[in-house]
Amino acid sequence: MQPPASSSLASDSESDEQNQYLTFRVRDEAFAMGILAIKEIIEFGALTPVPMMPACVRGVINLRGRVVPVVDLAVRFGREQTVPHRRTCVVIVEVGDDDGQQDIGVMVDGVNQVLEISEQDIEPAPGFGVKVRPEFIAGMGKLDGELVIIIDVARVLSADDLAAMMPAARGGEAA
Repeated sequence: MQPPASSSLASDSESDEQNQYLTFRVRDEAFAMGILAIKEIIEFGALTPVPMMPACVRGVINLRGRVVPVVDLAVRFGREQTVPHRRTCVVIVEVGDDDGQQDIGVMVDGVNQVLEISEQDIEPAPGFGVKVRPEFIAGMGKLDGELVIIIDVARVLSADDLAAMMPAARGGEAA
């Protein structure tokens, strides 16, 4: 007979997940995002361009029958468009607000690994010296003497941007 699951075990597991981050690269910089928002990672493939989208939206993909917009994170951070190579991939994240959830693909130069970063190893974002808009940064994680920029997925893919992307996704589903 199995002992009943304790609520402290469940909360410990949830706490562990909240401290786990997927690390990835955009250009020569290390970034991370919390794994709770990540649904899957897929190989970069052909995108269908959509007219009149923001420059950071490279197009849409068909993901098992769903139309998913793909955001080039480099462009979103104010850099040149990513030139796809063999390590380029798309991280599918789920973002949402009171109106519902939306899957969005985030194009990155390559993913590294899932790491646990404890809260005491996360510093607030600096006010200067980082090439990413400060509101996009949730913190700076310290990993073996190296810093990784932890992005705030909800802000990078803000409600305003979602509003701009969602009509294209809905229109693609109806077609």
